Amino acid sequence: MRKYFENPVPDRTEEQPLPTQAAVPAGVSLGAVNIAPATVLAPMAGVTDTVFRRFIRNLTGCGLIMTEFTSADGILRGKDKKAKRYLHFYEDEHPISAQLFGSDPSVMAQAASMVEDLGFDLVDLNLGCPAKKVVKCNGGSGLLRDLPAIGKIFEAVRKSVTIPFTVKFRAGWSDDEIVCVELAKMAEDCGLCAVALHARTREQGYSGQARWEWITAIKQAVKIPVIGNGDIRTPMDAAAMVAQTGCDAVMIGRTAPSNPWIFRQIAEYTATGRFEEPSEADRYQMIRTYFQMLVEEGIPDAAGKMKQFASWFTHGVPGGASLRKEIYEAKDAPEILRRVESFFEHRLGLVAQNLLQPQAL
Repeated sequence: MRKYFENPVPDRTEEQPLPTQAAVPAGVSLGAVNIAPATVLAPMAGVTDTVFRRFIRNLTGCGLIMTEFTSADGILRGKDKKAKRYLHFYEDEHPISAQLFGSDPSVMAQAASMVEDLGFDLVDLNLGCPAKKVVKCNGGSGLLRDLPAIGKIFEAVRKSVTIPFTVKFRAGWSDDEIVCVELAKMAEDCGLCAVALHARTREQGYSGQARWEWITAIKQAVKIPVIGNGDIRTPMDAAAMVAQTGCDAVMIGRTAPSNPWIFRQIAEYTATGRFEEPSEADRYQMIRTYFQMLVEEGIPDAAGKMKQFASWFTHGVPGGASLRKEIYEAKDAPEILRRVESFFEHRLGLVAQNLLQPQAL
């Protein structure tokens, strides 16, 4: 997953002022599961493990959280430690959806059934991953060029589970092969409970601007809930997406690691038209809490995970480059925690001193 947005996106609210009623819905029903608020943490490889999911849920109250995309073949093999780790979750993560990828209808159906037995609230099919190693196996967005194959997977999985079944996909392989509306209609006809569109093509990857008009087209074509995804960086973006597309919920991916408060800010903006930016003390508490959770959970290579997230979490921190250097040079997780604590205690001490200084008249 790309750490940063490569594409500057114009402020859509300036181009098209938001109507006064524009707001992210209070909730949405995906089959028998109610998601409140109507916000979803997107499944992200290397990011949305159980620690990050609980961290987001406890910090901001996101409506629905999802696992990293998991190989259906890996689940059936049973000995795939990575698949087992991806599907590990705790009771305080409900409602939670397991996202699967694969191309064999029978394998997908069996894996979905196992996911249901594990206690997940929903199961989701990944038709969006653009990674070459996934696509070459006809998984993720690689299936977008074979709608009949997707239809067989839809039918097999739908018959195998009673929990809500959803799908997340891209608009198509390229601008010349846009299939999102046809795919959404097929999902509805096969009994899926919702569709989520990342409004880019596989060819785009994460570059360029998300084409929200494709979300609008899907919303106008189906009656099941439509979840919009792509270029939501602020609460205003979330409201703008709902206003412009009519989508029933918003899904947020890359913004979440760099601004874990985004879901809380959306709720604040929906309720009051305003939202709070995190203080330095908030950022310190956030980084420290997440890093401690990694250590307590016994995540393999917790230090490596801390270093991975450092570039996101220190975004916007005064002196962040210095802190990142401190983190990258540390040898283990306890040392990283000590360096983080030392950095912020020094920073917050300086801030406190400046606040106590007499102001010039």
